[in-house]
Amino acid sequence: MKYLSILCILIAFSCNKQVKKEALKVVETSRVDYLPYYNEESFTPKWITPNTAEEKAFHKIPDFSLTNQLGETITQNTFENKIYITDFFFTSCPGICKKMTNNMSKIQEEFKDDKEVLLLSHSVMPSTDSVSVLKTYAKTYAIIDDKWHLVTGDKNEIYTLGRDHYFVENDLGETKSIDDFLHTENFLLIDKNKHIRGIYNGLNRASINQLITDIKSLKTE
Repeated sequence: MKYLSILCILIAFSCNKQVKKEALKVVETSRVDYLPYYNEESFTPKWITPNTAEEKAFHKIPDFSLTNQLGETITQNTFENKIYITDFFFTSCPGICKKMTNNMSKIQEEFKDDKEVLLLSHSVMPSTDSVSVLKTYAKTYAIIDDKWHLVTGDKNEIYTLGRDHYFVENDLGETKSIDDFLHTENFLLIDKNKHIRGIYNGLNRASINQLITDIKSLKTE
């Protein structure tokens, strides 16, 4: 009877161990093959296979022409065959922008030697954030010039990019004009084909860590 009890315990232990192994296999194989795509302000994920006709016809960030902290013209050509992370800020921001910049700096540090990954920060106060102001800001935060572009330019172009193409504001259904201030803590992940592949809270450490993970995942597509 004693041996039978021991045998039952061993069988139960073995079964339990097997169940754990099977559960682990499910976890290991349950991640999605590709990051989702986004094309509107609700950020409802669209599950599209890369390099298909559907992907090629999907929403893309349009061409633009802005000026960075070195006085260089920055266009979509700057990001040709690059993954980039983008946000919207202003240098005199007394609130969230400093923390956003510090978190963007963490991404810069993580990928500083990776030529496939760039950063793009748009000033929402281009009338005061001149090239010289952006250059001073870049020095203050140890921004690497060819890695992270701080851009100024036409206000209407920047606001249209932010609201109509990057969808960075979450005020669903609320129409805004050029006179309404654009202010958001969101970071966006853009792939090499100019598609939006992720939105992240630029103030949240866990969200930034997820962004870093997703960049690495996107590099494998």
